[in-house]
Amino acid sequence: MSFTQIPIVDLSQHSQKSGSTPQALGEHLVQICHEVGFFVLTGHGLDPALLKTVELQARALFQLPQTIKQRIDKRHSRHFRGWEPVGTEFTNGRPDIREQVDLWSEHAPRAASVQPNYWRLLGPNQWLSETELPGFRVALEQWFDALGGLADELMSLLSRGLGLAPDAFETRFGQERMSLTKLICYPATPPGDFGVNAHHDTGFLTLVAPGAVAGLQVQAPAGDWIDVPNIPGALVVNLGEMLQAITGNYLLATPHRVVTQEPRLSLAYFHGPGLDTPLVRLPLAQRFQDKVSASERHTKAGFMARRDETAQGVADMQSSYQAEVYGEQLWNYFERSYPKHVTQHYGAKPLT
Repeated sequence: MSFTQIPIVDLSQHSQKSGSTPQALGEHLVQICHEVGFFVLTGHGLDPALLKTVELQARALFQLPQTIKQRIDKRHSRHFRGWEPVGTEFTNGRPDIREQVDLWSEHAPRAASVQPNYWRLLGPNQWLSETELPGFRVALEQWFDALGGLADELMSLLSRGLGLAPDAFETRFGQERMSLTKLICYPATPPGDFGVNAHHDTGFLTLVAPGAVAGLQVQAPAGDWIDVPNIPGALVVNLGEMLQAITGNYLLATPHRVVTQEPRLSLAYFHGPGLDTPLVRLPLAQRFQDKVSASERHTKAGFMARRDETAQGVADMQSSYQAEVYGEQLWNYFERSYPKHVTQHYGAKPLT
């Protein structure tokens, strides 16, 4: 069940291969996600011009004077959206060496005192003006649509591979879906630090345009770190903790990190459902649970520790706590990664 390299899946070749079916492809992806949790996706059908445009827009944003970027500083947003300088986000209590901009799906905001507290995450993004960054908003809205469509296609394939109806996820994901685009600018990583520290992703499915500079590494079960190959035009796909949870650890969120010797640009899309989506087990056949029971790696697979658990000494990715709904999972992420921001907007003691 260990691995020494990251699989490469050519979506166009599978669709053209004689005798290939969505069911066969879904089973192939499920096997990869059971054993590795990561793959490189080529032949995905996204418009190369869109990928290039979003990359150029991200570069243009990061090259702006800091005084302009500060106009959309994340600290201005009680919905935790916007720009942040290097060292703002924390992973497992350690600062990440990256500058980034977070853009979430936009919905009408709720009151700052709304309960459950995860509804406070709904709201608008912060956008620079068309004069300051022409074409940026249009390009990113197109990016959200395109990546969301591709993610839905992959989720449907995974559903087939798990023996479920193709729309099993579609029917569960509800309204006001919350997906994230994270534009990331990594400087060269200082010795002893990481662009982003070892972690699991929070949600369901992640698609990353990793850029031309290598740096993404995945941890194999034996503990060694494997470099993800850079293939021009390809996307890196990996799973988040919520797919791990609702499949009873059959599909895994695999630890990964970034360390780079030179500046690196990455465009990441995190696919998510509505905040009130219940995180209940999927009705999988017994054979899937039998495989989990037969694998120590899968049986013992944990989750990112919450902020209070870290203080109690729980290992970084060995929490047994599972959120009941997706919004709770996201709120835990913000409390863990942005404790000062939560305190700033919601009181001296973050609400739980």
